Order: sequence, then structure tokens, then C-alpha cells
Amino acid sequence: MSARNSHANKAAARERLREERERQAKKDRARRQLVVGVSAVAVLAAAGGIGFAVVQSNKPSHWESVADAKSVTAPKNTTGANGTTVVIGKDSAKKTLELYEDSRCPVCATFEQSVGSTVEKDVEAGKYKIKYVGATFIDNGIPGEGSKNALSALGAALNVSPEAFLKYKAALYSTKFHPEEKDDKFAKDSYLLEVADSVPALKGNAAFKKNVEDGTFDAWAMKMSKAFDASGVQGTPTLKMDGKPVTVAGTDNPPMTVAEFDTAITAALKG
Repeated sequence: MSARNSHANKAAARERLREERERQAKKDRARRQLVVGVSAVAVLAAAGGIGFAVVQSNKPSHWESVADAKSVTAPKNTTGANGTTVVIGKDSAKKTLELYEDSRCPVCATFEQSVGSTVEKDVEAGKYKIKYVGATFIDNGIPGEGSKNALSALGAALNVSPEAFLKYKAALYSTKFHPEEKDDKFAKDSYLLEVADSVPALKGNAAFKKNVEDGTFDAWAMKMSKAFDASGVQGTPTLKMDGKPVTVAGTDNPPMTVAEFDTAITAALKG
């Protein structure tokens, strides 16, 4: 092989090596660009996910939203601002018993199971009217939605009739249906409708069912809850006769038996 051919072959080899290195360098650059691009997309996706999560967490809940609603659908058989005045009884009754309750309240359940039927009989007899004020503070202390949801359902019952309201309230507090305080069963519409099936005026009542499932009176329930908060009452059940506390004599405790209630009411009616 001549020196010329040997030189030419070496030059060709060096050229091929150079070209191969350039091709490899291009591949490496392309690979790095792909990795950077994918990483950038992943970062953007993660940032977007975090941003979405932050936005979602800052959005008000359903109940927070309806609490601030300017337009409120109030049940029938109510009066006052946003329909938050609920008075049941004969017009001829001169006295009004104010009853402050939270649907999840276990002590309210005990009161209703013991004294509730006596209250109903007294109202039917015209001894006094009752003014109902519903609270939802247990949902805050023991996180949940049952107090609010049950109050909305009570609004749906009141929309049917005052009698349906009283019977439904009694059913919610009954030994059969009232859950433990920490068990948020009332948050489920299906359970509230199950309770309603025990009330003849509500069983199979399509309008009542729709109002419960649609949350027709959710905003009303929150306005009622604010009315309770504004009342200054610190706990439930609380009873007042025309603004004056109705308690067991010598105590700040509400009457929890029929005998205690009759004694306290007799005194309150005279006062």
C-alpha cells in the first residue's frame, strides 16, 4: 500500500469518526431536550394540581355558600325575616313557649321523648303556643352536617303543615331514630326520608321528598341557625315563656320529666 493510500485511508477514517461523533452528539442533545421537556411538563402539571387543590380548598362549602345567600326560600307557615319565626298553636293562646333545640342534641332527644307529647297536647288544648328556634352548633363542635340537614328537612315538613312539622320533629328525636351524638346519620337525605316514612303526612309525599333531596330549605335552615346564635341562648334544650326562662325551681336546668314540666309551666303561665 502506498503512503498516499495509507494517508487517504486515515483521513477517511478520521472523517467517519467525526461524523459518527456528530451524530451521537445530536442524539444526546435531542435526548436531553426530551428529558427537560418532560420534566417541565411534569412540574407544570404538579403546579397545576397544587393550584387546583388550593383553589378547591378555598372554595366555600355548600352550607357556607347558602348561609350567605341573599335569596331565601322559606317554608309555608313561617313569618318574620327570611321566615325564621316559627310559631305553632291556636291564635287564642295568650302565652308562647319558646323552644330552642338542635336536632343532634342528645339531651333534646331525652326531653322530647319524655315531655314532647305533653307539649303537643298543651298546644292542641290552647294552653300556649310554641315558638321553635332551631340550632346547628353541634355540627361545629362534632364536625358534621346532620344538624343543618335535619333543620332543612324540618323546614320541608313545616311546608306541608305545622302538624307534620311537630310529628316529624318527634320522630327525629325518638328512641327508634335519634342517633348517637357522634353518629352523623342526619347528614344523609336517605335517612331523613326513612324517618319521614313514620309520619303519615310525609310518607310518600313527593313534594316533601323533593324538597329534602333538593335542599330547598337549606338556606332557610342557615338563617334559622343564625337566629338561634343571635338569641344569646347558650345550650339546648332551652325553654322560655314569653322570654323568661322555664326551669326546674331553684335551678337553671330545663324540666326533663312530665312532672317537672307541668310544675314549671304552671308557674310560667301565672307569671
